[in-house]
Amino acid sequence: MFNHRRLKREWAAFCLVLPFLLLLGGCFPQPDAGTDSFEGKETVNLIYYTIGEPDPDLQLVNDKINEILSRKIGVTITYLKIGWQEYEDRLNTLISAGSPFDIAFAPDYATGAIRGAWLKLDEYLEGIGKDMYNVIDPVFWQGVRMNDGFIYGVPTNKELAVRDHWMYPATIVDRYGIDITRYNTLESLEPLLRMIKRKEPEYLPMELDRDSHNFFALHGYEYVLNSKVPLMVQSLDPDGQVVNIFETQEARQVLDTLRRYYQAGFINEDAALREPGGLKRAKVFWKSSGGGPLSETTWSKDRGYRVVTHPVTPSTVTTESVRGGIMAVNANTKHPVESIRFLNLLNTDPEIRNLFNYGIEGLHYTLNDDGQIVLTPGKDNEDNLQSDIPASRYSGVQYTQGNWFILKTMGGEYPEPLDKWDTFREYNAKLVQSAMLGFTPDLVRLSETINNVEIVWQKYYPSLMTGSVDVEKILPRFNEELHQAGLDEIQAVIQQQLDDWRMQKR
Repeated sequence: MFNHRRLKREWAAFCLVLPFLLLLGGCFPQPDAGTDSFEGKETVNLIYYTIGEPDPDLQLVNDKINEILSRKIGVTITYLKIGWQEYEDRLNTLISAGSPFDIAFAPDYATGAIRGAWLKLDEYLEGIGKDMYNVIDPVFWQGVRMNDGFIYGVPTNKELAVRDHWMYPATIVDRYGIDITRYNTLESLEPLLRMIKRKEPEYLPMELDRDSHNFFALHGYEYVLNSKVPLMVQSLDPDGQVVNIFETQEARQVLDTLRRYYQAGFINEDAALREPGGLKRAKVFWKSSGGGPLSETTWSKDRGYRVVTHPVTPSTVTTESVRGGIMAVNANTKHPVESIRFLNLLNTDPEIRNLFNYGIEGLHYTLNDDGQIVLTPGKDNEDNLQSDIPASRYSGVQYTQGNWFILKTMGGEYPEPLDKWDTFREYNAKLVQSAMLGFTPDLVRLSETINNVEIVWQKYYPSLMTGSVDVEKILPRFNEELHQAGLDEIQAVIQQQLDDWRMQKR
């Protein structure tokens, strides 16, 4: 027979003891605290997608990564790299189809967050992800926080502002005693380019490609959506209006200058068709690229000869610059805790971060006496060692994979300063924040209109921004078709959302 009195006595006793049990429980590691030893326990495998050409030694690196991850956090990963040209389409297909994956590099972070593709991270950043939250510069978190007040991605802790640098071969600069700091506008380059064409005919005076460059940043503008929708705002104007940049006086000045340079033979004839990065080792005098402090060391390695550089765009932290490298967790992942554990380790553990970036010590690199990375020469094939080619068996894409400040510096022919990361911290501390930092337009309902605008952009932008066509004829046609495609509607929606966002912040 069921004893009700006995049950009541036992329940009362349990209630008296329960507070003490809870207190004692606080003395032991909690499941999500990340303090357990995971050796010998069953691991969880995460599927991780990122951008970059698949490396010959990717599986070797993946195996080494898993050896460390399983021991430290009870996780392994399936490490998948998708080529530069196909990555975004592949990722969008995975998301649309509901294909299983856990973590991905998110080049279009904001759109994915608005559409619900990414996991909301705020709770995790207060718990098992608090270590990475604390080491990443707070301005990055401010920049990735969406209009709804939540964070959906982990930003790469790097330079806060990516400034356009104009780079030149050091040998030519030294030969003619050129003061590169004097050249800060597109127009100022003309006598320099003319001199190079006359005295150094083996050199292409100016290299451009079909993606061209954001010359409008020279005038203080930033994009409010992306570079294929030509709507921009003055970064430092707290009341700046959204404009079609190709209807401004500044854009006309840029386009006329580029057209003049193209007709003078300063720009490569195939610029409107050339893939980005196509002339890495050719003899080019002027080239532009976005970067932070000490970028000339990396670019010297990349091009195979020493370059000198000068930053020409404002030192402004924009939403675009802080969202340049974001890793996000699939909203439908079955392993949110393990995914955060992985991201937390990647951003706080030098062993795993350097492995992702440089590969395996002794195989892909060695350390010099200063503890700097010296890449192992690449192999053209198994029998032909080419010592002048950097390691190609494995290479991480640095800006996509976590905290830079725990990476080792590079040695070799173009060594980086041992205090490189101190320089980056000083650089970040001096920057000015854009008045639009963190603003994200919600244009999901206008996705078809945006696609139509981007089609028009693709039709005209490469030729206009390389000086390849008559500006007087083509620019009005470009603007007319942008209006027909619906740019005005996008502009009006963004302006209204920007006004509302500003009101909420004031």
